[in-house]
Amino acid sequence: MKNFFLFLFITFLTSNAFATNLTPIDKVSIFGKVIDSDTKQPLEYSTIVIKNLEGKIITGGITDSNGLFDIPVAKGTYNISIEFISFKTKYFLNKVINGPTDLGTITLTIDAESLNEIEIIAEKSTVEIRLDKKIYNVGKDMTVKGGSASDVLDNVPSVSVDVEGNVSLRGNENVRILINGKPSGLVGLSGTDALRQLPADAIEKVEVITSPSARYDAEGTAGILNIILRKGKAQGFNGSITTTAGNPDNFGASTSINYRTTKMNFFTNTGYNYRNAPGNSTNNITYLDDFGAISSFKNEIRNYDRENNSFNTRFGIEYYITDKSSIIGTVLYRKSDGEDTSTNTSDEFDVNKILTLTNERVEIEKENDETIEYSVNFTQDFKNEGHKLMLDFQYGKSVENSNAIINDANLFPIYLENDPERNSTDEKSKDILAKVDYVLPIGENSQFELGFKADLNNITTDYLVEEFDPSTNEYFNNTNFSNILDFEQNIYALYSQYGSKINKFSYLVGLRMETTDRKINLSETNEDFNKKFTELFPTLNLGLEFNDSESLTLGYSKRLRRAHQHYLNPFESRISETYINKGNINLDPTYTNSFDLGYLKRWDKFTLNSSIYYQHAVNNIERIQTEEIRDSAGETIIFDPLNPDTDPEINKDLILVIISSPINLSSQDRFGFEFTANYNPFKWWKISNSFNFFNSKTTGDFDGVSYDSEDTSWFTRLNSQITLPGKIDWQTRAMYMGPSETAQSKRKGMISVNLAFSKDILKEKGTLSLNVSDLLNSRKRESTNYSTSTVSQSEFQWRQRQILLNFTYRFNQKKKQERPQRYDGGGEEEMFKA
Repeated sequence: MKNFFLFLFITFLTSNAFATNLTPIDKVSIFGKVIDSDTKQPLEYSTIVIKNLEGKIITGGITDSNGLFDIPVAKGTYNISIEFISFKTKYFLNKVINGPTDLGTITLTIDAESLNEIEIIAEKSTVEIRLDKKIYNVGKDMTVKGGSASDVLDNVPSVSVDVEGNVSLRGNENVRILINGKPSGLVGLSGTDALRQLPADAIEKVEVITSPSARYDAEGTAGILNIILRKGKAQGFNGSITTTAGNPDNFGASTSINYRTTKMNFFTNTGYNYRNAPGNSTNNITYLDDFGAISSFKNEIRNYDRENNSFNTRFGIEYYITDKSSIIGTVLYRKSDGEDTSTNTSDEFDVNKILTLTNERVEIEKENDETIEYSVNFTQDFKNEGHKLMLDFQYGKSVENSNAIINDANLFPIYLENDPERNSTDEKSKDILAKVDYVLPIGENSQFELGFKADLNNITTDYLVEEFDPSTNEYFNNTNFSNILDFEQNIYALYSQYGSKINKFSYLVGLRMETTDRKINLSETNEDFNKKFTELFPTLNLGLEFNDSESLTLGYSKRLRRAHQHYLNPFESRISETYINKGNINLDPTYTNSFDLGYLKRWDKFTLNSSIYYQHAVNNIERIQTEEIRDSAGETIIFDPLNPDTDPEINKDLILVIISSPINLSSQDRFGFEFTANYNPFKWWKISNSFNFFNSKTTGDFDGVSYDSEDTSWFTRLNSQITLPGKIDWQTRAMYMGPSETAQSKRKGMISVNLAFSKDILKEKGTLSLNVSDLLNSRKRESTNYSTSTVSQSEFQWRQRQILLNFTYRFNQKKKQERPQRYDGGGEEEMFKA
């Protein structure tokens, strides 16, 4: 592997020379050995760079496991450097090479300053607090080893991930997720599934932005989560390889490789994973008559068997054009395929709980997803520090194809196979992003910023439902459900902001304008649903440092929530005949005004970071449940109390269907309080705790029905890391999500515990870790839903308890030295950092 990357590198550097001069050149060898001056051990993967006297790299190489190198080069005079990560570079200047040259045994000494700057996975997570965001460095979190981006986010304070993979910030699911500051194909068409496929080892840090400045998109009423992927920064050739094995089936491998010289940086993150994630759910429905009395019961048990293969890779080149300018090009590719089997068994009972019917509905769905994304970034720094121009361009396309067949059969009182059904979804998307940001420092403590962004999105969804006709022995298109949806949304944004610091007080004020042009067409009915609107989004962030260990921040921002394409899509889910999810094509944006007051205080061994927040939203989007009576073909039947043929209690060919769909439900007020506390009682024990309490009050009516509700809930997370004898690290993370209530539902509290052990081996080049996710097998959503004629109690578990064994091997990487854990809110860094 190392020779392969070196070969590519040398070929790239020397291609021009060979292209212009094909005459054979006599070459001689430069050889030697590189060792550690302290331990006298050979330094494998040390980098040898050979330049001409003009500074152009001619060739190079790396040392083997014995520290030896042997590099062929044409006769001449060269400057030679020998480099190794965290060691001081040794130079041979104006070295005349007339024949085979032995550089002897070269000793390299530790560079204490650069050791602390090495880009390695940190020993512990740290938090930086800036004026408009908090930065959570993922660090060496054992509980997410072998996991996904969803597991990482579920370990970030203020963030929670429910059993279905939906991400919430301070209890609000409308959070904008970015990758490296931009919308990305890594989030995909269906964000929850994509986050489960992005390996945790690829993530360097997560920025939590609860009061975004005008620089950021106005999308996301809860705020923004910006996932920063790893990109090697260390000189020379270095990286790591991680393998994973687990039960239920979870096998994978990933690698992170970096090769950096003075002018170029090559980096890649690649991973493959196979997993089978069994899950289950139950839904017990009580049917009520017109007088509210119980008329019948239905119990559904659903088992999921999800098999998935996924491959992710991201590679790029960073080229330093001059000392003041650089360009980065990256390519992202993701491919996955899987087969999901859902078995839904339902028992129907009369009012006396006597079984009247048993039905089994099995859906087998095969899905293939593919995403490719190209990204280019150019940065030009000017003479004054902080004065810069940044240009970004990104193009991506994704394809998601799924095909399902549904077999339905009555098992009791007599066995009867019903006609099968087929459905397929072909979804294609194209995204283009162009972005310009200009930063101009004014004086020593002020800064002006101006930017433009165009985000162009196009998605086509072809949804086909086919039912079997036994008379012709063929499938036919059920036009009650089939359709083609063309979704186009173009967003144009212009922003400006100004910030300054006056002694210990800092401020950042900005204004962003966004124009949204949304066009939707339903081909089957030839209907168009177009909306275009322009809004202004002001922002304000204030900061005050009382001293190096105490500070206060205040933020205001206006935000919006655009309905996601899946929320707009009117196509119905087909896994259950009686409980259906669908979108609402007429949804309008939600607008929110947010206020956030934060306080940070550090003591010797204890750190407290807290905030109080308030949000007022209009056109708030909420899911409600409605009911319809349908026949076997899916046609809606209007209930007539004088006609018994329209009553599903009498006419067994009819079905009472519960439909869950989103609507704009007037207004919502949310307020809450959160804190994160960190305590290091001993050198071998670190404790952190986060707590979030929030209240929401919703006011709204729909079709003459009041959906006014008030919900008070909370969640907390406790993390403990202990170093045991033998340098074994033991980490425990416990999370409790409090009960919640809306106008139509109640959800019980949920507890989850993760456990992990880790041990460094192979002279700290390797790490072996064992982690158990959901130790108590209690990560389940238990809820009760109410409608006019039904009460349903449900339980859902997306994934059962999982045990993972991971091994990581690092080459040319050393662990960071132990340092006190800091939660910076000032001190070494200024409060004002736009």
